[in-house]
Amino acid sequence: MRIVKTIIEPFRIKSVEPLKRTTPEEREHCLQRAGYNLFQIPSEDILIDLLTDSGTSAMSTGQWAGIMRGDESYAGSPSFFRFQAAVQELTGFRHVIPTHQGRAAERILFTVMCKPGHLVPNNTHFDTTRANVEFTGAKAVDLALPEAADTQLRIPFKGNMNVAGLRELIAKEGAARIPLIMVTVTNNSGGGQPVSLSNLEAVREVAGAHGIPLYLDACRFAENAWFIRNDEPGYQNWTPTQIARKMFSLADGCTFSAKKDAFANIGGFLCTNDDRLAQHEKDLLILTEGFPTYGGLAGRDLEAIAVGLEEVLHPDYLEYRIASTRYLGRHIADNGVPIVEPPGGHAIYIDAGRMLPHIPRHQFPGQALSVELYRHAGVRSVEIGSVMFGEHARNELLRLAIPRRVYTQSHVDYLVEAILEVNERKQQIRGFEIDWEPPFLRHFTARFRPVAA
Repeated sequence: MRIVKTIIEPFRIKSVEPLKRTTPEEREHCLQRAGYNLFQIPSEDILIDLLTDSGTSAMSTGQWAGIMRGDESYAGSPSFFRFQAAVQELTGFRHVIPTHQGRAAERILFTVMCKPGHLVPNNTHFDTTRANVEFTGAKAVDLALPEAADTQLRIPFKGNMNVAGLRELIAKEGAARIPLIMVTVTNNSGGGQPVSLSNLEAVREVAGAHGIPLYLDACRFAENAWFIRNDEPGYQNWTPTQIARKMFSLADGCTFSAKKDAFANIGGFLCTNDDRLAQHEKDLLILTEGFPTYGGLAGRDLEAIAVGLEEVLHPDYLEYRIASTRYLGRHIADNGVPIVEPPGGHAIYIDAGRMLPHIPRHQFPGQALSVELYRHAGVRSVEIGSVMFGEHARNELLRLAIPRRVYTQSHVDYLVEAILEVNERKQQIRGFEIDWEPPFLRHFTARFRPVAA
């Protein structure tokens, strides 16, 4: 039984990296030079970087030891076979195809499986997932729960797929037009909300009845497993590893970015049980990524992923991870900042549209809030709204993605203080217009200009 209630970081710091403090004037200059796009600001000018939790984790002594063991043979490296064994032990999939990151796995999967006229349903597609689907000429279809549109509603497993909507889509369009169904765990664009095992089982039943493969976008599978353990009846005595294996057993394959729930700084993989499909995917891998036993990765990275897949399922780590995120969310929400409720696993999402009702959607309230938070406190975040998703945006959100094992409690307390100070003068924040944008994934490189007061 726990006696001390405080949940501490289940690690100690062995190496440190200095943070650079900047003045308000310096930050204003950075914003102007970057066209008010925080992706374009050099990281050395950021105090606390919450742009993404992807590839930004601190690796463990076990991972660094694995890196030293990494074998860089072009073909048949023992590092690959250790990596393959770790993935297969966790997921149970026969074919494991390494890639340099998750979006490479997405590109290969959708290039092989999709063609113009196809539809790919998902609980909510993330930006690169949608782009890779639609680059093939297929259409990405979001099937989030209707209740998820209300950011303030506190219900468990708000990231679930709308199963009734999936049935309607198949009935209307026909199973032949749907090459695969994908479920993202946790639901990143939907506020980092988890997906229940009962929902996955229901999606599996629909997919199986129509002969449609089911894939997981499994980037944050461990965090999703922890929510199932805590909040879904019947799983309180299961380990995170057992729950994760159950999740993967319901799918026919998965894409995975090891830059999230494997603590790695680079890497990913694509899995399938389909022998014919795997051969096509490996052919494309060789053409664009590398030989199937390295897939664009160094042997040392394969080793780090193998270790990380085991470490990420430690209960002490997951308890700390979810509690730390919840601490940030509750402290700002209970003091008047609207967030996507309840707090998710890897990030807190501020409802910028609700916080800044005086800024219309076409002036990008999420982008305006991200600029103001950097201007005020040197904190980098990312807009998840009309800049990122255009007409597909369901809400105008600001994501505060928390890197794993990187920041301490005092960093989180600083964040709370900074966000509440911005909230106190939110009426002074003004919107933005797009000055220039690329044809795809505009949020990465678009330039903005402030709307005149």
